[in-house]
Amino acid sequence: MTEQQHEEQQPVIPPMPDAPPPMPPAAPKDRRALRAALRWTAAVLVFAAAGTGTAYGITQMKRSDVPGLSTVSDGRWDYPAITRAPLPSGSPGPFAADNKASAHYADQRALLLPAPKGAKADAALRGTDGWLATSTFLAQYADADDRKELAQKLKDDGLRHIAARGWTTPDGTHTRIYLLQFDTAATADDLFSPGLISYDSPVYALVGAEKTSYDDTVSDEILADNVKVSAYTEDKPYGAEEVRQAYLSAGDTLGLIVQSRKGGAKEVPFQQTVTLQSQLLG
Repeated sequence: MTEQQHEEQQPVIPPMPDAPPPMPPAAPKDRRALRAALRWTAAVLVFAAAGTGTAYGITQMKRSDVPGLSTVSDGRWDYPAITRAPLPSGSPGPFAADNKASAHYADQRALLLPAPKGAKADAALRGTDGWLATSTFLAQYADADDRKELAQKLKDDGLRHIAARGWTTPDGTHTRIYLLQFDTAATADDLFSPGLISYDSPVYALVGAEKTSYDDTVSDEILADNVKVSAYTEDKPYGAEEVRQAYLSAGDTLGLIVQSRKGGAKEVPFQQTVTLQSQLLG
């Protein structure tokens, strides 16, 4: 057998396939963002207790629903831990099965949303012992006849008191929150609609927001259960500031949230503020 014939009879060994390339190392996690997410998730779930009182927990909200789970990049504000107001011992929550009147037994002043980090408090809304004079609340409405008419409505509907809080954030956004508590949920609901709002406009114009349009980006879907909302934005051209406003109805309590800012009141912090305030009322 020749050398050439010998080589032709040798088995052919196929080449080994190339080894797969090594996997790239996993990208390191942004630990700061992770800590922030965990911190705000915990904030929404925390329960408050004071003395012998009891507290009821805040419903966890979806991140897509503009909760307090903030990320700096999307414009949401950095709110502190949000906790439910303590209830008197033995008292049910406003929408508990055994609370047929949908009454808020917690102190209304404790139901106000706290100011976000870095905000400056509005001393004019502190009132006396935390209760705001009705005249101060009415002063935000533009027309004198409207103020007189609304004052009579509030009296006839059994307004008990008004709690308020306001602040200005570093970007110049001025926020005002008012909570009005009535004797019954039925009268509060009647005042909400048609007393204060219609579908496409508020009944009474605020100072600086005489013409508005319905804001369908703030809907019941982003609120706590049992809370209704009707929100409006000021029509262009704006005056000195753009004004956003939202009326909320929750049992025996009505809320009004107003945000204004020179150059434009931003949508995201407005939605976030309305959403978190609804959590404290619902």
